[in-house]
Amino acid sequence: MLNTLGVVEVLPSLDGLSSKSPLAGIARRRFAGKTLLEWVVRRVTDADHLAQVVVTAGPDTLSRSLAQLAPPDARVLLCESKDPLGRLAAVAKQIPCRGIVRLAVSDPFVDPILIDRLIASVAADEDCDYACFSLSDGRPAHQSRMGIFADWCRADAILQADRLARSPEDRADPSRFLCSHPEVFSLKQVPVPSRLDRSDLRLAIRDEEDWENVETILDALGPESLDWQFITSLLDRHPQMCRRMAEHNQADFAGQRQLV
Repeated sequence: MLNTLGVVEVLPSLDGLSSKSPLAGIARRRFAGKTLLEWVVRRVTDADHLAQVVVTAGPDTLSRSLAQLAPPDARVLLCESKDPLGRLAAVAKQIPCRGIVRLAVSDPFVDPILIDRLIASVAADEDCDYACFSLSDGRPAHQSRMGIFADWCRADAILQADRLARSPEDRADPSRFLCSHPEVFSLKQVPVPSRLDRSDLRLAIRDEEDWENVETILDALGPESLDWQFITSLLDRHPQMCRRMAEHNQADFAGQRQLV
């Protein structure tokens, strides 16, 4: 049995995303000489504790076309399920594994070393169903807009969540359902590195301004120096950019609270 898989969805998980959005096909945009999908797949294969990287696509035409951009050494799974939870469960059913690390095509700076650290944190914990990095205020770090972190789900917990979750919101965000039922699932939080416990870092691509920012960072550092330590050092020397990122994050957070 494979230990932990990395799973990349070809469509970004964006609130209110439609197939007509310019960001719906972001997987095909060029980044450091590759499509964004290939870039993310290649980046996470540097994680020592991932046994395999799987690219998933739903039944819609756009997803199927984007899946063709996956590098040849990544396994592509074309799923019939229309929601992310169902597609994650399809991976767990078809590829025996202990756990799955969920990855977003809209997070080009997701960090393979932090992925390894997260997997190592649950290596000896057979009861853990879900693990993530957390900020000092208790928020899961991957739900911030940092775009550096991923989360880990036990395969059996994903299958159980797939059987139990009914609402569209829960099925659109597997971690939401797992974290909202601590009476069913065993949860673990790992503190983020202290230099990343901040609100003025935004490297996840959620709109065109974010895309322009990650391209600016790529141009400044080059493709070989995109670890979070280099990125944060660069941004610390540009406080105006950090301030804009903080304001953008705050606006997003305020919008999310209004929707609750």
